[in-house]
Amino acid sequence: MSRLIVVSNRVPAPEPGTPPAGGLAVALSGAMKERGGIWFGWSGRTLPPGQDEPEAPELVESDGVTYGLLDLGERDLDDYYAGFSNRMLWPLFHYRMDLTEFTRVNLGGYYRVNRLFAKQLLPLIRPDDIIWVHDYHLIPLAAELRAAGLQNRIGFFLHIPFPPHDIFTVLPNHADIVRRLAAYDVVGFQTPPDVENFETYVRREGVGRRLPDGRFLVYGRAITVDDFPVGIETQVFATTAASANRHALVRRMRESLEGRKLLIGVDRLDYSKGIAQRIQAYETFLTLDEMWRGRCTYLQVTPKSRGEVPEYVAMEREVAELAGRVNGAHAELDWTPIRYVNRTVSRNTLAGLYRMAHVGLVTPLRDGMNLVAKEYVAAQDPEDPGVLLLSRFAGAACELEGALLTNPYDVDGTAGAIVRALEMPLDERQDRWRRMFERIRDRDVAWWRNNFLEALERPAPEATRPGKIAVVR
Repeated sequence: MSRLIVVSNRVPAPEPGTPPAGGLAVALSGAMKERGGIWFGWSGRTLPPGQDEPEAPELVESDGVTYGLLDLGERDLDDYYAGFSNRMLWPLFHYRMDLTEFTRVNLGGYYRVNRLFAKQLLPLIRPDDIIWVHDYHLIPLAAELRAAGLQNRIGFFLHIPFPPHDIFTVLPNHADIVRRLAAYDVVGFQTPPDVENFETYVRREGVGRRLPDGRFLVYGRAITVDDFPVGIETQVFATTAASANRHALVRRMRESLEGRKLLIGVDRLDYSKGIAQRIQAYETFLTLDEMWRGRCTYLQVTPKSRGEVPEYVAMEREVAELAGRVNGAHAELDWTPIRYVNRTVSRNTLAGLYRMAHVGLVTPLRDGMNLVAKEYVAAQDPEDPGVLLLSRFAGAACELEGALLTNPYDVDGTAGAIVRALEMPLDERQDRWRRMFERIRDRDVAWWRNNFLEALERPAPEATRPGKIAVVR
């Protein structure tokens, strides 16, 4: 069995003896324990002033996995991470052309850091290793490795949406991004519409086509392009939620509700998550349906993120002001309509909060998948499940057919959907939940990992094995 090398922007290196955080880390570290391997990426640390490049990655062993930790300079982080990755690719891939900011300096930093990753990773790679690269930060990495002569199988998985042709071509270097995607052997997207968007792009730009065997010929290379929807540790999360009543915080939350129904939203602070529109919909719901005033509480858990990006700072202020406005207009002495928590809550506590919530509000404006939706479903009591209110623009909407779909841009419509969710009869709730749970149980995070790795380990026909790839500087 080949070793697995995972490459991501940030490496979730745990302390020795502690489990890795999050379902993705669990899935990938589990595979590397079985095979042996390295998880390579940014350490989260910055280089000392005056040092432009790390001498070598720090290698740390933890629970059978080797972590390759690379420090980056402040200029690299400004250009590659805060700049091109998060002020150009992230908003554009989430259909927010109005928030994109392109500069040649940031683009240069993006390519520069990918070259650095390739340079530092190459000495660690053995001839029979397979390499799995993750997310939009590192699209050019395979092309850099190919340019150095690497012949190994390399796969790429995009955790965010792939936009339609007319949006993607707003990116000034869109052709080069796709050319570099073609250096991978397998390119994985979250949903069938993402694959369709990619196919439309290569066809309309005249740079590729789908082959009779299902692969794509792109810039002269035959590659596998398919959807691999990310799952969660369904059974583990369900068990955690079922036992969460033991947690003091969960018990206190239940007691503080005093019999009121709970609605919950859990999102990283990001403009793609539709948090402002969701709060406005809840405000409309309270205004139009007075019978629910004092009978339900909305808990919004929103940890901060990307404080170095101005748009996120502005959004944090906007969301806090909206929550304050709703509470100021509707609160009673013994009831607060919205409880807004602007910090991280532990995974075990969240599982218990999901389980007690009558409605899960997952209404992003655009999302690659959204694992909160799947966690909410997994956490429910089969005898008395809650209702998942899900944006039709989340990738999870392609899988969770039992969800109550809504358009987050339609504030009035979402307000009406909240009423329907709160008043849904038990038999319908159970039927909807059962269909969704069976889906996420059968397609959990291990299923996702194994499907992708099977595709990546499938030998390429002789005629399409990679040679050196021309890299545009």
